[in-house]
Amino acid sequence: MTLLAINWANAGTQAAYLLMSLSILVILHEFGHYLPAKFFGCRIEKFFLFFDPWFALVKKKIGDTVYGIGWLPLGGYVKISGMVDESMDKEQLKQPAQPWEFRSKPPWQRLIIMLGGVTVNLLLAFFIYAMILFVWGEQKLPNASVKNGISITDSLMYGMGLKDGDKILAVNEKPIVYFDDIPMKLLVSETVTVERDGKQERVNLPVDMLGSLSEKKRSGNPLFLPRIPVIINFVFDTSNAKKAGLQRMDKIVAIDSFPTPFFDQYRTVVNKKKGEQVKLTVDRGGKDTVLNAQIYQDGTLGFARFLAFDDLDSLGICKLENKKYSFFESFPAGTRLAVEKLQNYIDQFKKILSPKTGAYKGLGGFKSMGSIMPKQWGDWQDFWSITAFLSIILAFMNLLPIPALDGGHVLFTLIEMVTGRKPSDKFLEYAQVVGMVLLLALMVYANGNDWFGWGKGR
Repeated sequence: MTLLAINWANAGTQAAYLLMSLSILVILHEFGHYLPAKFFGCRIEKFFLFFDPWFALVKKKIGDTVYGIGWLPLGGYVKISGMVDESMDKEQLKQPAQPWEFRSKPPWQRLIIMLGGVTVNLLLAFFIYAMILFVWGEQKLPNASVKNGISITDSLMYGMGLKDGDKILAVNEKPIVYFDDIPMKLLVSETVTVERDGKQERVNLPVDMLGSLSEKKRSGNPLFLPRIPVIINFVFDTSNAKKAGLQRMDKIVAIDSFPTPFFDQYRTVVNKKKGEQVKLTVDRGGKDTVLNAQIYQDGTLGFARFLAFDDLDSLGICKLENKKYSFFESFPAGTRLAVEKLQNYIDQFKKILSPKTGAYKGLGGFKSMGSIMPKQWGDWQDFWSITAFLSIILAFMNLLPIPALDGGHVLFTLIEMVTGRKPSDKFLEYAQVVGMVLLLALMVYANGNDWFGWGKGR
């Protein structure tokens, strides 16, 4: 299979995963509105996965409700009689309010109906995270186990003030317990404390770090990894590494006269010797062996090294912490994990609202969402983890006090409950239009950013 075919296959898998994830989230979100609305005696006219302007792919009327699947995968909706929503059914609102209509219900019932979708999304995230921990457990790399510091894999980190070999001790003066947490914390922090050459130093991170990361066309690779030796995992057939005699478990400790105890040092040397013949000093079973090798023009030799944390653990380079959860233990642990993810997202959202951070440049649409999905079918742990995080995002975004979102309806209902005065239907109609225009503009910008880099100045 050619590289192009593989890329298309990966993209197709990611698109399928994204469609599946969004379908689950949208159906359950709308069911969160549907259930209390039915309980309080509201008439449900339509329940749709995806939008159906002009026509629907599938629809069937059961009782008073038309259930269906639309062709426009931008969300979904439940049309509740007597509610000012995206359907903009003005004719119905001109008629006297009926007992089965949303507008005839007391404010506290309407508030529960409007909060139903957000509530379900939060509960879903808690449940998914709990089941992930129950089925797969939790694997983390203690920061204390990363004894050799970091190896930078994205050159942008050098510009942020970090160096190969830095031991990251704290972010925003808060000690780091797990190495896995560092990248996310860095994105929303101002300072990082490192141990460099045996001394502690405080590095001030640029305020526009998120914007800089967004502007750079990144492949999704990590910003840095634990600093580890160059230990051969696999040698490609017919490669220069194979011709030189490199074997699995060989450790490259020097190139010519340059010591290469860690990969970042190895990378520096081979990049200076592209296309050259070199002598590799290899630690093989505790004994040094010298091999002659030809470096390719792109600075490679033709081997894969050990990178996975599981491999590093088995090689004794670092020690992973594995924790298993019983069924009942998984629920509080899943709730804790969901709250952590929500807090991280809120911290990033605050950055987006501040223009000086440039974080708005990273706003993305469906392409960005698809790019984080697994590329290989069957990677269910990653799929469910991403789906849980998207459920948290959906809950948070829907709770924003913007007309046309659940949060906008909640805000107007709370004002009514406090003041005793209900906004007029005409006001709600205008607010709905304004909200829909804002959301459409945001959607166009986010997806335009994906494809054309509008926010990145390209």
